[in-house]
Amino acid sequence: MKIRSLVVYSLLRLAFFVVPLGIMLLFPVFWNLWWLAVIFATLIGLSLSIIFLRKPLGDVSESIHERQQAKRTKSAREVDAEIEDEANEAAQND
Repeated sequence: MKIRSLVVYSLLRLAFFVVPLGIMLLFPVFWNLWWLAVIFATLIGLSLSIIFLRKPLGDVSESIHERQQAKRTKSAREVDAEIEDEANEAAQND
């Protein structure tokens, strides 16, 4: 797994939440309504992540998929299908 991609993605997601939350908590309106600031910071962070973090998310998703495919063992049906495909290709080439 590409650890760098995962770390970058995680830190940016966290920053996209913490920075708006910190800014909103500077305003006296949100001192008593801290839960509203958390909701707004979550929505802002989600929006920014969707807009700006497509590439890091794609890298993380790709590395997770590759890791799962490497762990996955083939079933007997898949092995049989591969053998048949190779035999068909060899027969067609002759």
